[in-house]
Amino acid sequence: MKSYYTGINVFTGINVFNEDELKYRMDDPIYRGMDENILASHNFFFTASSGADHRVEERGFRESGDDDAALLDAYSRAVTKVVDEVAPSVVRLDVRHGGRGHLGSGSGVILSPDGLILTNSHVVQGGKRADVTALDGRSFSARVLGDDPDTDLALIRIEEDAMLPAVRLGNSKKLRPGEIAIAIGNPLGFDASVTAGVISALGRSLRSKSGRLIEDVIQTDAALNPGNSGGPLVSSQGAVIGINTAIISGAQGICFAVASNTASFVLGELVAHGRVRRAYLGIGAGTVPLPRRIVLRLGLTQRMGTVVSAVEAGSPADHAGLLTGDILLAIDGIPITGVDDLVRLLDAEKIDRTIPLDVLRRSDRRRFWVALRERN
Repeated sequence: MKSYYTGINVFTGINVFNEDELKYRMDDPIYRGMDENILASHNFFFTASSGADHRVEERGFRESGDDDAALLDAYSRAVTKVVDEVAPSVVRLDVRHGGRGHLGSGSGVILSPDGLILTNSHVVQGGKRADVTALDGRSFSARVLGDDPDTDLALIRIEEDAMLPAVRLGNSKKLRPGEIAIAIGNPLGFDASVTAGVISALGRSLRSKSGRLIEDVIQTDAALNPGNSGGPLVSSQGAVIGINTAIISGAQGICFAVASNTASFVLGELVAHGRVRRAYLGIGAGTVPLPRRIVLRLGLTQRMGTVVSAVEAGSPADHAGLLTGDILLAIDGIPITGVDDLVRLLDAEKIDRTIPLDVLRRSDRRRFWVALRERN
């Protein structure tokens, strides 16, 4: 009685063949020289049987299906856990301006138990007061503490004496493309809506309504809609890694959030001064890795730098001689390892000062002197 062999390939499906057919398969150029163990390592599984009583070995398919289900379950649990932790800290904002009534709506995220809320500048729209609605249905009155159109961020404080669930800002410098990103907000008036995706890119530049470039912007494919603005973009660890700010009309899966490190700097300035005073350089920039050979040749201690993607005409950077493609290594002697460092270092202390910029241009290290002025 002729023996039959059943083979399963997770890519091509199930094949049933006898000894002669097996020999023919082994002679196929694809499988030639491969014994049964090697074939098994390439997702083939064999069983022997007699006559018509041959069995189909389903182990490959079953294990693959189980693994996929386990991965999906783990992903679902991760997203659900984050939403359970963060959603109570996401609020709806209805902004008012004195007697002019309702200006617009958006989302915000609570960053302190006493009611500090971070949102977008374009949600506030110059308004002075807002009605805040929490996920549990409580309503509060709030006033705008500060507004920074250059980063599209604004800070609001609730006036009632209440203890509120707060979230923490994460470190956006540690993010990598491909990591999970979860957006929570109130799109089109639907409270506490959740979308999930991945971080598509880091270090983008985006032009704000003030005409200035917002640096250190996160690109994500987590779906955003009108009303999501001001809500948090959250990591799988439950930390706020960005503040959702914009979508590109007509495009799918291209949405943006201001990185949490930039938000942390702006938050501190708004709490302390009610506005952000910063030195103006006049470039668009992104974070890039430095070539290893250049790091070794120049004896650099850093692995990352900030590449100049645009230079505004008539700006201090333009007058100093910076060019598109230059990589900033240090400002005033302090290493720059990312756009967030540049944003933080261009602070009020450097206004009206002429400081050195260390730049990598065509593999050579050069120094430029730039006269900074206050950003209007």
